[in-house]
Amino acid sequence: MYNSALAFNPSDGTSKRFSVPVVQELASQNLHSLPQRYIRSEKERPNAFPLHQLDIPIIDMGMFLRDSDLCRQKELEKLGIACQQWGFFQALNHGIPLSLMERMRGIVRDFIQLPLEEKLKYEVHELEGYGQTFVTSDDQILDWGDTMYLTTLPPENRKMDLWPTKPVDFRETVDQYTVEIQKLGNKVLCLLSENVGLKPDCFINMCGKMAQMMRLNYYPPCPRPDLALGISPHSDGNGLTVLLQDDETMGLQICKNGQWVPVQPIPGALVINIGDMLEVISNGIYKSIEHRAVTNIDRDRVSIAMFYGPGRETEVGPAPELIDELHPCKYRRFIRADYIRHFFSGKLDGKKKIEFAKIES
Repeated sequence: MYNSALAFNPSDGTSKRFSVPVVQELASQNLHSLPQRYIRSEKERPNAFPLHQLDIPIIDMGMFLRDSDLCRQKELEKLGIACQQWGFFQALNHGIPLSLMERMRGIVRDFIQLPLEEKLKYEVHELEGYGQTFVTSDDQILDWGDTMYLTTLPPENRKMDLWPTKPVDFRETVDQYTVEIQKLGNKVLCLLSENVGLKPDCFINMCGKMAQMMRLNYYPPCPRPDLALGISPHSDGNGLTVLLQDDETMGLQICKNGQWVPVQPIPGALVINIGDMLEVISNGIYKSIEHRAVTNIDRDRVSIAMFYGPGRETEVGPAPELIDELHPCKYRRFIRADYIRHFFSGKLDGKKKIEFAKIES
């Protein structure tokens, strides 16, 4: 019932493999108490801070297809405020077929239900596959969840030996979903570029050859959801993240003004958030936001995160047009691959990863 986790050392490019439990297998034992490695310190527990009962912004992507300039401009302003003040929004009428979204959820659940020996054929290797990342020691507190990382774009970078052949429609469905997410990601990047007064294709051009990665998340029922987390607080290290939530079980929470805000699933919606790379490119106008996943005592939960942004060889830095005497440069320029190595080199820990890119004031 054990799987692998990899810790990456950015200084010499080496990695170390750890053995970690498969949480799904732990949960199947109907535990009455939580194993010690999943118990958070008091300040990290889900109930350590009060929940803020707010609704994150909802953006109607269909408004950007309307002929009315007034409707479009109002929705563009809403989008800008959402990404500057929240870093998150729920997208409706985004153009991705609901049937494809349901197929994605279906293949994830079908994969989860495969025998463990079948899933272990795709054991994590070089940060991809079935297993855990962000594990750096044998005594680290672990997240109550199982994951699978796969590169989806560019196609030539896919490690197809780590793409499951069961269920039989896994590869075809992921391929179709990848194309749709790329379209949506490009549309959002164009709108966010336009919102700050730049040419619509400015942010896309600054990202170079686009990369996309998919993370499948499975959070089994947890015997003590008050003591554990499904995924540790963090910001995402990419440009944009598009999350397909579980329509029936709430788990995602974002940090707003020091309080945690639960993200209520909306049928048919996708949750989109700003990643570290877009914070850098926008020189801090748009901000990546700390978020986490909590667990449930009775229900399991699946989610599918698609990470979209600059390719590995791209030099990332703030858009020159957004820097002047009143808006000094806040972030240095760096190669995206260096940030990836830094991002995966330690455990998830809030927004500390982006310190790599900041210019000391």
